[in-house]
Amino acid sequence: MFGKLKEYCGVFGIYGHPEAANLTYLGLYGLQHRGQESAGIVSSDGQSLFSEVGMGLVAEVFNEKTLSRLPGYIAIGHNRYSTYGTSLIKNAQPIMVDYAQGSLALAHNGNLVNARMLRDELEEDGAIFRSGTDSEVILHLIARSERRFLPDKVVEALDRLKGAYSLVLMDKQEMVGVRDPYGFRPLIVGKLRDAFVLASESCVLDLIEAEYVREVQPGEIVVINEQGISSYRPFPPIVPKHCIFEFIYFARPDSLLFGKTVNSVRMELGKQLAREIPVEADLVIPVPDSGMFAAMGYAEESDIPFKMGLIRSHYVGRTFIEPTRSIRHFGVKLKLNAVRDIIEGKRVVVVDDSIVRGVTSRKLVQLLHGGGAKEVHMRLSSPPIKYSCFYGIDTPTREELIASSKSLDEIREYLTADSLQYLSLEGLLGAVAPDQEHYCTACFTGNYPVEEVWHDVDQLKLFEREL
Repeated sequence: MFGKLKEYCGVFGIYGHPEAANLTYLGLYGLQHRGQESAGIVSSDGQSLFSEVGMGLVAEVFNEKTLSRLPGYIAIGHNRYSTYGTSLIKNAQPIMVDYAQGSLALAHNGNLVNARMLRDELEEDGAIFRSGTDSEVILHLIARSERRFLPDKVVEALDRLKGAYSLVLMDKQEMVGVRDPYGFRPLIVGKLRDAFVLASESCVLDLIEAEYVREVQPGEIVVINEQGISSYRPFPPIVPKHCIFEFIYFARPDSLLFGKTVNSVRMELGKQLAREIPVEADLVIPVPDSGMFAAMGYAEESDIPFKMGLIRSHYVGRTFIEPTRSIRHFGVKLKLNAVRDIIEGKRVVVVDDSIVRGVTSRKLVQLLHGGGAKEVHMRLSSPPIKYSCFYGIDTPTREELIASSKSLDEIREYLTADSLQYLSLEGLLGAVAPDQEHYCTACFTGNYPVEEVWHDVDQLKLFEREL
């Protein structure tokens, strides 16, 4: 939704199905929430790779004509929101290359924190990059490996990487899935009769009527070919650090993630929020769709009626006419509108997942006041975001994060809310118990799991502009 953090990439792959490209299209459609800037598919008929990528939504990039140009029984796909490298067609994925030992394609979800160092090293050695993504660094490392078999090449390349990466890659005859040792980003294995599926989230399995098998484990490499599926664990095990924001906002509520259903965790976040910070009110309303399940949990725990006091338009794209002076809060009103009959004269608890810069939340609170709400109490189902993320979330600079420089009361005053409270870190971790230590909370605490990290996000943004 407008004003939210963006993670975003979705990856999908299928091996052993005569309609591989068509099913990949459906898989990307089910992962559209993870990226809306570009989409792409690469397929193989066992002899050659075929590629189609474009800017826009899945349904805008693909049609019967483009899908007909993607024959074969293997395919991988990617939805992109740029967290590293600008929003250009050259940065769309999957990336496909030809090298000495054939053709290779890769789709990547995550961010490498040592990408610049590796890129500089490769360029000094003569490598030529066609994109501004850190994902292309991985392909160069794989292509330069002198190992004979693709899985061995991948292992050698991964040994150089630091950061977050869930990968789906393929050559002409096999598909490989990879998850970084910390398991920052999700990746699951599914089965559709005799075909194997790799995907960012389990919700797509329901769409294509595939069976959920398991997660790719942190640090695991799965190889799928005519012999079936095999697993490799080339790296020593470490304590996982799954991105906790997948539960808070990114993943679809109907997905099974890190062994838990997303909707149940979000309901528990709302319940815990109600336990920690009760308030006398007449209604609980969600910010759709991001605050929906947390608001349901808050209402259930507090015994305050749940109502849809805000209506979201699901048909809004970009607009080229913005009468910024004549219509107040135009951008928010395009997407949300208050239901006056529900909120007028009422004390309202409005539940959302997070506040980033605070601009959109301020407009939202003012929209509710303008719709007749007597009181507006803002509740967030996560702690304050105070630090930038370097593992695949498009975070503003720390100075732009409102919670990094303002006190709770200063934020409340800026939002014009009658009260404001965040869920505590302890409450958040309690909702995903019992494996609390298995989650990355760096955006709340500044405790980064990977040591070699960009501590100055402005340097990272500068590097992106240079690319």
